[in-house]
Amino acid sequence: MAHGSVERVVANFVARYGRDRLQELLNALTAGESGQHIADQFGVSRERVRQWKNTFGTEVVFYRVHHEVIAAVEELPRST
Repeated sequence: MAHGSVERVVANFVARYGRDRLQELLNALTAGESGQHIADQFGVSRERVRQWKNTFGTEVVFYRVHHEVIAAVEELPRST
């Protein structure tokens, strides 16, 4: 999304809900709250929450191997 578009969506959000509610939305998104829960808090659809989420940031997903698995792999004999 173009920079000006993001600024316009932010300005529209703040005009309608206020700066504090924007911070609440960003905190909820960062905490991974469900779209339905956020939608209920703001009185909007899950689709609107999804649109805000895509406009206001980027979701990053990564895979972290448990320490126990790493330790178990390190204990395995190496094949030659």
